[in-house]
Amino acid sequence: MTHNLRKTHPILKIVNNSFIDLPSPSNISAWWNFGSLLGLCLIVQVLTGLFLAMHYTADISSAFSSVAHICRDVQYGWLIRNLHANGASMFFICLYLHIGRGLYYGSYMFKETWNIGVVLLLLVMATAFVGYVLPWGQMSFWGATVITNLLSAIPYIGTNLVEWIWGGFSVDNATLTRFFTFHFLLPFAIMGASILHLLFLHETGSNNPTGLPSNTDKIPFHPYFSYKDLLGATLLLMVLLLLALFSPNLLGDPENFTPANPLVTPPHIKPEWYFLFAYAILRSIPNKLGGVLALLFSILILMLVPALHTSKQRGNAFRPFSQALFWALVSNIIILTWIGGQPIEDPFIIIGQIASTTYFIIFLILMPAVAKMENSLMKW
Repeated sequence: MTHNLRKTHPILKIVNNSFIDLPSPSNISAWWNFGSLLGLCLIVQVLTGLFLAMHYTADISSAFSSVAHICRDVQYGWLIRNLHANGASMFFICLYLHIGRGLYYGSYMFKETWNIGVVLLLLVMATAFVGYVLPWGQMSFWGATVITNLLSAIPYIGTNLVEWIWGGFSVDNATLTRFFTFHFLLPFAIMGASILHLLFLHETGSNNPTGLPSNTDKIPFHPYFSYKDLLGATLLLMVLLLLALFSPNLLGDPENFTPANPLVTPPHIKPEWYFLFAYAILRSIPNKLGGVLALLFSILILMLVPALHTSKQRGNAFRPFSQALFWALVSNIIILTWIGGQPIEDPFIIIGQIASTTYFIIFLILMPAVAKMENSLMKW
């Protein structure tokens, strides 16, 4: 009876086709877990965020103290705040691993799914940025000032655009209230885009580690991968709880424990760790507009990856030179992340400029060139 119901009931049928009887390649590895883990991260962030929103005050005079009130006076408020703050870091860890897997195994060849994924990345980044402003500490205020000021580099309309976003002539009360509104609404846009992402993915089916068509070797999602995802989810929640309970401020900035003061500039303004690579690219170009364009292109370059694919093979499984290049890219991003957290002085400036140039060269020149070389070497 239940078996028939899940295949005939209109709503249960959608659930069944998406999560139970979904044909999946039999050889997909643990790297394919991160899609479902991102779904879990989104649920955790939305739920903890809703509880925080019940007690948060979006006003510059009381925002900082309302966060302190949540942590000190609200029942388990400290836990909800710590889960939400560290949940953002877990979200980005899963997101970057998910993108890395897509790049390594050639999942970007599903162009629509991939491009929606890049849009999702931009939405998550926007949500994280406006969310970081809400505690109204020193780094919140100055981070918002520095990043929103970047838009003033846009010719003709830049200054007016910045003032329009601020709702005045500086980062003030109007800025905080609208950033809170954006932070509340954007996750719902992320949910919608995620459903679209899944819809396109289920149209084409998942890629697999070999990059070869797997139509002849499919197994149902449940129980094979549902239990695998359950294990991944348990491990993720364990790491999140360990962070939230034992070292909640490990990934934060100590400067944000000081209430925002427009008259005192922190000696070293830097964003959260997950934005440091992009911040390093931004800082590496002396020209303001050039820096902003490089920052934007460092993310949008992902949309060009399918067009730059020249290999006869889909993934990197049988391409040793492309594998080496992929790990060179990963190393380069780690170097950029390290540079983004350092003060703007020598030798960090020149290292940042070299790493930023290398980042774009790998994507635009080396990846297509190495793939073509492998085609001729392997006689594909």
